[in-house]
Amino acid sequence: MNYLESEISALYASAHELCYLGMDGRPIYSDQFTRLNRDVFSQANALYDKHGDSDEEEARLCLSLLMGYNATLYNNGDKEERIQHILDRCWDVLEHLPASLLKVQLLVYCYGEVFDEELAREAQAIIDTWQDRELSEEEHEVMERLKDVQENPYPWSEVE
Repeated sequence: MNYLESEISALYASAHELCYLGMDGRPIYSDQFTRLNRDVFSQANALYDKHGDSDEEEARLCLSLLMGYNATLYNNGDKEERIQHILDRCWDVLEHLPASLLKVQLLVYCYGEVFDEELAREAQAIIDTWQDRELSEEEHEVMERLKDVQENPYPWSEVE
């Protein structure tokens, strides 16, 4: 594993931990939450200008960055601009990815930012091919995330 791959994996793991903090029933402590937010935001900022050497590595990097920025509370005033730049990178790489868990994850996180139904349909089409076999924990998570984002678009929708 090269240096960039290890940094991407570290950001993914930290962002995942932050996204699912407390979901296992354990209490959330403010110092842990604050530290994890700060660490994820710092890791994302450090990787923001990096690019993967392959389509898969670029996709993993974009996914980890989207997860990181989505999960954190911090914003230095340019977070939305950074997310848009990452989305632009996603559009370039998505068409080159084979139908896979990575592609579904990236489609779902992009969908969670822009709510383009075509992204959700493409993710669902790949998920539908997973029938008739046992699913991994990550496959279950991405299916649940897609469902959650589709059912709960707030705060991205107008509440009447």
